Amino acid sequence: MQAVRQFINIFRIPDLRRKVFITLGLLALCRIGVYIPLPAIDTAALQEWFAQAEGGPGGRLLGMVNLFTGGALSKGAIFGLGIMPYISASIIFQLLANAVPRLERLRKEGESGRRKLNQYTRIATVFICLFQGIVFTQGMLAPVMPESATESWFASVTFTLTNGFVLMAGTMFLMWIGEQIDEHGIGNGISLIIMTSILSRLPGGISGFAWQLSTAQSQQNAVLKVMVMIAIFIAIVVAVVYITQGERRVPIQQAKHVRGPKVYGGQKHYLPLKVNQAGVIPIIFAQALLMFPATIAESAINAGGLEQGGFLYGIFSFVRQVTMPRGDLTLTYILLYGTMIFFFCYFWTAVTFNPQEMSENLKDHGSFIPGIRPGEKTASYLEGIMNRVTMAGSFFLITIALMPMFVSAAMNVRGQISGFYGGTSILIVVGVTLDLVRRINNHLEMRRYSGFASGRGTGRRRRR
Repeated sequence: MQAVRQFINIFRIPDLRRKVFITLGLLALCRIGVYIPLPAIDTAALQEWFAQAEGGPGGRLLGMVNLFTGGALSKGAIFGLGIMPYISASIIFQLLANAVPRLERLRKEGESGRRKLNQYTRIATVFICLFQGIVFTQGMLAPVMPESATESWFASVTFTLTNGFVLMAGTMFLMWIGEQIDEHGIGNGISLIIMTSILSRLPGGISGFAWQLSTAQSQQNAVLKVMVMIAIFIAIVVAVVYITQGERRVPIQQAKHVRGPKVYGGQKHYLPLKVNQAGVIPIIFAQALLMFPATIAESAINAGGLEQGGFLYGIFSFVRQVTMPRGDLTLTYILLYGTMIFFFCYFWTAVTFNPQEMSENLKDHGSFIPGIRPGEKTASYLEGIMNRVTMAGSFFLITIALMPMFVSAAMNVRGQISGFYGGTSILIVVGVTLDLVRRINNHLEMRRYSGFASGRGTGRRRRR
């Protein structure tokens, strides 16, 4: 009952209620665009081609992109590229900001520099969208291209550019929706759009799983299977929440300042270092790098011209087996996938966490770590702690990344269901949900209501 009352409190505050309804309306608008097809596209033929391509070259790559677009890619919709071009541009500029001095200066300039970087990111998004839109049109839409578009080179170029610009406009519209959610709604707009796209696969996965259970020979075993999967899912969610919110707290003390008869400062606080500092990025990078050699090897084998049992055929077969296993998981694939995640955890942590800059900030604000000298000693101390914390976070990410494959193999369920037992899906959904709950709690407690996680009061307005 207390949780129900706390949920009702959201709609008692006019400002918060307005933000929630605006967010829900804009997210619904994102889902509408998934069902609006591109011009002159046979969506039924495209979905049939997509289903066949999932088991062939680049199938996993198409599946991952389709996951983040909420199925818009396989439907040939105007939102077929999703919000991923903007995410790609953001990652590129985040990397460049640590390598290019001019961008690094912009990052340190505060709000004005951040706005400039956002402007560069939007411009880069336009070019990425155009490139991906043309590749998508020539690659996926070519098999279902209408006859009128193949009559001449002019018709083909017109068809490609038209759909490329429409896809670009769809991504830019999604980016605009994300910015409107940031400004007028509640939560991070881009993250909420991605989470909505991932959750849109859940109803189809549940219906397919229910049909699989209904046709099982032993209904008793089917019920037991459901109970085991629910228990595993709850355990995984609890573990993800625990690690996502986990942090190593480094004690910080502020220097004392004597001004006249009064003493200022001297307060003790802490510096939080997140266990999973890299987030979901290492899994995405590892998946993307493993997909490209698998796609090339599969394409070379299917293209023909390679002698069965020959040297080149053996090399491409080995690459395909290692990077895109069929059936049971191989130990080689597990080791390779886990090693890449481990490497990218440290790589991305090194990109986003700068101990030297953090040490200088502590020094500028008159704070220090007890027992550690300011400057290089503090930077080395923070770097050592972050390396040990990242070790635990990397093993956690490896376990979460491999969990869907183990669940699919052990429980014999489809990828639409097993995907929610780990990998990028569970990390994004849990992370965005926690951020959304935190923002709602801030609104409630600011207006003297008990929040979802506060555990105080009865859900009514607290007196002060």
